Amino acid sequence: MKELIKRKALEIGFDAIGFTAPSLNSNVTENFDNFISNGFFGDMEWMAKNASRRRDPKLFWPEARSIIVVACNYGPKNNPLNDLNAFDRGNISVYARNRDYHDVLKKKLKTLGRWLGEYFQCELKVFVDTAPILEKPLAQNAGIGWQGKHSNLVNKEFGSWLFLGELFTTLDLEPDRVGQDHCGSCTKCLDICPTHAFPTPYQLDARRCISYLTIEHKGHIPIEFRKLIGNRIYGCDDCLAVCPWNKFAKTASEIAFIPRDQLNLPLLEELLLLDDQSFRNYFSRSPIKRIGRDRFIRNVLVAVGNSKISEVPPILSKLLFDPEPIVRSMAVWALGQIGDKKVIQASYEALFLKEQDEVVQSEWARIVERLHP
Repeated sequence: MKELIKRKALEIGFDAIGFTAPSLNSNVTENFDNFISNGFFGDMEWMAKNASRRRDPKLFWPEARSIIVVACNYGPKNNPLNDLNAFDRGNISVYARNRDYHDVLKKKLKTLGRWLGEYFQCELKVFVDTAPILEKPLAQNAGIGWQGKHSNLVNKEFGSWLFLGELFTTLDLEPDRVGQDHCGSCTKCLDICPTHAFPTPYQLDARRCISYLTIEHKGHIPIEFRKLIGNRIYGCDDCLAVCPWNKFAKTASEIAFIPRDQLNLPLLEELLLLDDQSFRNYFSRSPIKRIGRDRFIRNVLVAVGNSKISEVPPILSKLLFDPEPIVRSMAVWALGQIGDKKVIQASYEALFLKEQDEVVQSEWARIVERLHP
């Protein structure tokens, strides 16, 4: 039965598949409890809200007897760390440079699910990062890889570049052997993190993670992280890209995961021109679309402040008047990083007294204080 399912999954386009029981060991649940109790989830309150269901997959669907975990390779052609030097361009995480993987994997999983239900007359549920379940521990239990010290899944054949999906089923399938940890004494993923987001190996403080700050975080980017973000405007691949197991990784063959030209290091100044409608058009069918124009422009303005360009782009001056405080505040910060004293002073005198938002006011006060210590 398992061989038939594996064969069908590979035929559909998955790169790896494994089988596990709907349960997690005590080490996993203890690690998750520490993540919640320490508040490492930040704005992602849904993680704490559904904590009990995440600890026990059986609570999510009591009828489930087995879980089939599938994976798709999205390995990049080039090392993403090289893109950090393109200061005038926006660095988008590898996974988001083309189609939204949720849509791609769900389509494949539904195809597998339909076949499975018809062939074996079973019940099933399909998930791609859309349910309160701990995907990476389940993938390790299914033998697809192991959770590295950066808490992401690592696979001997595909390195760190795998998307995951799950199929819960009423079929009784023998679990595969649990994936063994092969990180050894290596700490490269921990050492490279610009914001020191790993308090201990295998534990992530999302509040310090650049992926979290540029994707999940809804508010203003904390001052302490802005320069460390560099040109990253959506996500971060540092801890994934530096993993030594990537020497065995393969470039993605799925066309939906091959970068679109316009998402491969786009010019920052061009991105600043996006209004709400043009943002939606530009990022059609992309996961970036879900964070909305305002948070995205916030991210781009942080990158502009780090860009080392010698002249203030005209569009930056316009964004000082943007209706959204989250945009205006980062526009002020970016101006303070790349503008000369004359431009900053003139903008301050024209706008500070008119500004009603306290956060934006504090940004103005901070850069003017630097001009006149």
